[in-house]
This record gives sequence, structure tokens and C-alpha cells, in this order.
Amino acid sequence: MKKFTLHQVQLTGALLVALAAGGFTSCSSDKNEPEMPVTTGEKTPYVTRVLDYRPAVGQFTNQLPEYKEGDTQEDMNRKALEAIGNNKMGMVSLGGFGGYIVVGFDHTIENKAGLCDFRVLGNAFYANGASEYGSCEPGVIQVCYDENRNGLPDDGWYEIAGSSYPDRKESWLDLAAQAGNDTKTVLNYEITYYRPSKESGAPTEQYIRWEDNQGGSGYKAMNFAHLQSYYPKWIKEDKMTFTGTRLPQNGVDQSGKGTYYVLHRFAYGYADNELNENAASAIDIDWAVDSKGKAVHLPGVDFVRIHTGINQENGWLGECSTEVMGVVDLHLTNVTIESKTIKNK
Repeated sequence: MKKFTLHQVQLTGALLVALAAGGFTSCSSDKNEPEMPVTTGEKTPYVTRVLDYRPAVGQFTNQLPEYKEGDTQEDMNRKALEAIGNNKMGMVSLGGFGGYIVVGFDHTIENKAGLCDFRVLGNAFYANGASEYGSCEPGVIQVCYDENRNGLPDDGWYEIAGSSYPDRKESWLDLAAQAGNDTKTVLNYEITYYRPSKESGAPTEQYIRWEDNQGGSGYKAMNFAHLQSYYPKWIKEDKMTFTGTRLPQNGVDQSGKGTYYVLHRFAYGYADNELNENAASAIDIDWAVDSKGKAVHLPGVDFVRIHTGINQENGWLGECSTEVMGVVDLHLTNVTIESKTIKNK
């Protein structure tokens, strides 16, 4: 188990930092320079920085937050912060698989032994009378501890090992398999989306082409409810590639006629997967693992990254797309949740 020591370094003043606007795994800097907040001594439990917002193709892309002609990556980062920062409780959509956001705080979220440390707020909800399914669009969570105290997420990312890492373990998997879903967890999954040659402006099932590193390919559909461009309009490149853990497809058409889709809940460890007020939405930093699946012990986290974890279209509902409303430090809000009550159920 890898261990770190917590450096007691006070960060004061304003520090300009640069972050990558490139692919999902990049931590290098570029010309975008989000401003680091001034430390005042008063810690806030909530997001104070959005370092990178890069949604994948999706029906809410360019809407949550809204793109305006001429907006740059820096503008979209700012708009994302305006939506979800400082407990604003707005919403940003990450689009289809791989779309992500990187957020930061004005302090290190402490890792307290045996307790959950933070939760990512989303808009998941249950179907009427249900507690195992509804609208659950899980996002995979990664964390970074700023060991070198330079205000950048360049000390390594560690994945929160949720209930389907590294293998599938959900109670509904047989049902999903019977429906024809791909129920495998795939580590290091990679998908590339291609900008359409023209915008259809009308519903179509063959809208934006994608290919993955598993030999799969297909199209993202445009539905009747959202007719704007689903490809991020501030991205100049004609293709976008995202990499990360892909989760089992959880959407099932209960009606058998394409009229009633339900998205099953994963047991624990993901964003936008459980009601925000429920204990199972909370995250223990000690669930973090390295790229080889080995547990790590971090003294805390300074950055959180969330990406949409499922690649699936659900009929008229559209693609599975994680939505994020914020991240909360549970210790600063006096919320005590023992992690064993979640993971050992």
C-alpha cells in the first residue's frame, strides 16, 4: 500500500495555474490559466475551482452550461464553476462516456480513518416506488492529493474503486444481460467521437459516429427534445478521445416497447448514482487504488475528477450522461458516515 505524508504548507495570495484542455488522462498545462483562490483562513466545504471541463457528445452538451459563440475553454471552465461552485447547486452535464470535469477546493479534504470523506452531488432519482433503479447515470471518480503543494493535479490520479471495480458485482447484472446489455467492466476503455460533417437539426439515430478500442463502433443519436449541436462547440479538433474505466450498461427497457427505460443503481462508489442525501452517495478516500488496482493511502485530496462511466443509448431518454451539481467535504459539514456501513452491505 503506497503512503504519503501530509506537508504542512500554507498557500497564500493569488497563484495563476495552468491546466490541460486535452484528453482525459492529461495533466499537462496549456495557455488557459484559471486563477487559484486566495486563502483567507475560512475553509468552505464546497468546490472553489474548476480546472478543466470537457464533456463528451451529449444531448445537454452546449446547454449545461450554455455555450455562447466565441466561448473558449477558459470561459466554459468559468461557467461550470458558476454553476456548481460554492454550493450554487446548478448543474453541468458530462455528456456520454468519458466526458469529465476536474474540480478543486480551498483546502485539502482530510482522509479520516473509517469514515466517508466527501460526496459528489448529482441529480439521480428513483422511479416511483423503487429503490434500486430510476435515473442513475454513474460517474467514475478519481482523486489527486497535491503532495508537492503547487496547486496543480500533477501528483498522480487514483480511482475510487466502486462496487464494479475491477469486476462487475451488481445485483441486476443478469437482468441487464438478458436485455442484451454489455455487462462487463472495462479498464482503460477508450472511445473516439467524430464531429459530424453537418448538423441534422432533427432527430436521427445516426448522428455522431464513435469507435472504441474494443472493436466497437456506432452512433450517438439526436433526440426530439434537444436539437442543438451535441459536439462541444468550443473544441476545435474534429475528433475527441476519452479514456477511463467503463462500467456495465445499466439501462433496461422495462416496457419491452421502448417506452419505459430504467437505469439501475450501482451499490456504491460513483457520482450521480444515488440520492444525494443517502449514505451510499458518500465516498471514502481509502477506496482509492492506483493504475494496477493496488490500494493507496492518501492523507487527503485536493482535486476530484469525474467522468461519465457508461457508454449506452437508452431510446428516447438519450445517452447515459453523468450530471454534477457539486462536491461536498463531509467533515466540514459535520456529516458522519462510517464507510463500512456502505461497502460491507
